[in-house]
Amino acid sequence: MQMPFCWDRSPAQVPENHIAINGTVVVSSHFGLSVPGKTTTLCLFSSTQIDHNTGKGKLSTEAPLRSGKKSKHGPGKTNTMTYQVTLFVDTEFGTPGAIVVKNGLKNDQFFLRYVQLELAEDRSIHFECNSWVYPYKKTNSDRVFFINTAYLPDKTPEALRLLREEELRSLRGNGRGERKDWERIYDYDYYNDLGNPDKEDHIRPILGGTATYPYPRRCRTGRALFKKDGMTETRKHMINLDFYIPPDERFNPTKLAEVLTLAVQAVTHFVIPESRALFQGNINSFKSFDQLRRDLYSKPQQPVVEGVVMDKLKTSVPSHKTYKQVSKMVKETPVRFPIPQVIERAWRTDEEFAREMLAGLNPVLIKRLDVFPPVSSGGKKSSITTAHIEGQLEGRTVEKAIEQNRLYILDHHDYLIPYLRRINTLGVCIYASRTLLFLKDDGTLKPVVIELSLPSDGAGDGEISRIFLPASQGTEGQMWQLAKAHVSVNDSGYHQLISHWLFTHATVEPFIIATKRQLSVMHPINKLLEPHFKDNMQINTLARSILLSAGGILERTMFPGKYAMEMSSAIYSEWRFAEQSLPNELIKRGVASKDPSGGVTLHIEDYPYAVDGLDVWRAIEGWVQSYCAHFYHSDAAVVGDRELQAWWDDVRLVGHGDRQHDPACWLKLDAVAHLAETLSTIIWIASALHAAVNFGQYGYAGFMPNRPTRCRRFVPLPGSPEMVQLEADPETFFLEMVPDRFTTTLGLALIEVLSNHTSDELYLGQRATSSWTDDGEVLQLLDRFREELRRVEKRVAERNRDPRLKNRRGPAKVPYTLLFPDVGNVGGKEKGITGKGIPNSVSI
Repeated sequence: MQMPFCWDRSPAQVPENHIAINGTVVVSSHFGLSVPGKTTTLCLFSSTQIDHNTGKGKLSTEAPLRSGKKSKHGPGKTNTMTYQVTLFVDTEFGTPGAIVVKNGLKNDQFFLRYVQLELAEDRSIHFECNSWVYPYKKTNSDRVFFINTAYLPDKTPEALRLLREEELRSLRGNGRGERKDWERIYDYDYYNDLGNPDKEDHIRPILGGTATYPYPRRCRTGRALFKKDGMTETRKHMINLDFYIPPDERFNPTKLAEVLTLAVQAVTHFVIPESRALFQGNINSFKSFDQLRRDLYSKPQQPVVEGVVMDKLKTSVPSHKTYKQVSKMVKETPVRFPIPQVIERAWRTDEEFAREMLAGLNPVLIKRLDVFPPVSSGGKKSSITTAHIEGQLEGRTVEKAIEQNRLYILDHHDYLIPYLRRINTLGVCIYASRTLLFLKDDGTLKPVVIELSLPSDGAGDGEISRIFLPASQGTEGQMWQLAKAHVSVNDSGYHQLISHWLFTHATVEPFIIATKRQLSVMHPINKLLEPHFKDNMQINTLARSILLSAGGILERTMFPGKYAMEMSSAIYSEWRFAEQSLPNELIKRGVASKDPSGGVTLHIEDYPYAVDGLDVWRAIEGWVQSYCAHFYHSDAAVVGDRELQAWWDDVRLVGHGDRQHDPACWLKLDAVAHLAETLSTIIWIASALHAAVNFGQYGYAGFMPNRPTRCRRFVPLPGSPEMVQLEADPETFFLEMVPDRFTTTLGLALIEVLSNHTSDELYLGQRATSSWTDDGEVLQLLDRFREELRRVEKRVAERNRDPRLKNRRGPAKVPYTLLFPDVGNVGGKEKGITGKGIPNSVSI
């Protein structure tokens, strides 16, 4: 029996006064996806000849697809179907500029990868599509794809101008109605889908749109009901994959199956240790470090609960075909947590504790101390005194150490103090912390004092602070370890909620929405940014459903609990886009200063994140500057680009509208240089910054004692019963202070997923195909960018081999590779938890 997608329909003879244009159409077919039916047709718009009745390019007659054959596509060689099409145009048609695809299927969409047309004289035209095409019966409109030539608005061929404008209007929508799966509409919304007003403990404030709770906007999904607290969106399940996002923002089928597989494996990894603990009667704390390692990282004899997890998955995935594929992939993979990089002998040391502030998960917060003692934003002085630290400064006075840029601070004080009373009612024991560090002559940092603070018992703004000094023996040594653990808890929460979620995921989404709404797919800036926005919106939507929502994983594992997103709103109120480029961000923290040449000089020479990051930043900046100069030959061209200016207005006034009144927040888009800096910053955030704070999570936090996420006990007071317990059994006290078994295992399941590189990853400097543009000079500029990134890779490798650079490897002997670009990793050659590589986008 002939397969429904393998038909043969020979082209008709060429009509008189017409010519034939032959084309190839490639459609995804893996994992049982639908493919076009016999009623699916294509037609062409001319880019050079206008139909004066419509004001658009001449339109060819429709032509059906024929001769579907199985094929392979792309670096990963995924399964595709390749079709042929022959389109007849009159001899005066001119050059095609757009194709129109009409899906004649009744209900099923298909994923169109590209269309290639062969013209006379060995000339071809490419349409890079990578989009879902829904049935005409649902959309009541044809799907238009434009040629891969980039045009500024005023350079657009006259025959394509109306099509370009119509496409943008349709993508903006009218701001009304419930979204349907097939609608390609980009609109803004508040974070109004995190809470459940019908469940008292799950009421959360709406974020965005007010001075009280400012926040970046997200994409509107349209599935909403009016509740007593205003507009709130509904969710069908805790793990909900059946939500609307614009079709072009959804994972491609390969990515969806792979992410689901990672998630199911992680959930299985979570359930098995928990089941084992219940069976053994251990339902609270780990009794020893040996038990922690044995229960979490050893392979169980029988993964008996896997079927339970898979049964739960059936209610969440949108397709039975996807479920079957995920089930198959899970069964082929071992069920256990991988062994993390940072092992037990390293995490206890002061050297590793300090080194991770420069080369760990959150290397973006440490600041140079320029005032002693530290002073809060309200003007209150810290309780740290000269006597606490002066004997640890290698013979220097405090004043001399500050003058020589030798004192640094990890400050988790000011943003936390206003929330501590409420947070500590949630069954956790959290301090606000300040950690002072000294830059030694060998280039490493040494922690010299930790201050842990709590609000005073009264209703005022007083504080109770305790000081802890380095020690390695006896009770003082145990107290110092507990104080470091409390600092790590603060840093873990800030890392996941702010450095990772807010500063790379949430702040990027408004740029994506504005780009889709205001910049045509033919606009060169759209083409530049497109790979850096891939998958962000779907990941953010998943995050709101699973991680960030009331009762979600973040609230269950991180110390801020139900106040997490509210606290991130307070921190966003001081966010400034103009400070997010790496050089500006380093200068703001005082760890670098401007040099006479216009670059920056680091005050900590062996600062792996900053050193590697500046190399990557310069490579990005060089690529973007050359790209912008190719299209904009004057500052006036930037000012006069109406799509570009509308885009920037959309970003500032709507997408990040809560930050529009801060004049220092934004660059003016009035010059080519400002445009290049703006675009370089966006690309840096979405690629390198995200890589630095995401893909090392399992390597550093996979061993919970190194990066605990909450504490259940305070540091004991002298003479208290708790102090007696600590002195009698320090290991048990520590494990009863840090997260319990449930929280630890759930947190590991999360970061295991987040740390994975997927097989469809495209890294900085890579594109899915060289046909993304037909501009040969731009392709040469991209080649130069790749070559520069390869030079960056060589420098990173050389630094990691240099024994003088002690912060590159540390006592754990783990080289710093999170900002190693990995340009040569093509087609998923290396995937999983690799700890290296800079994907183009916030890809997981």
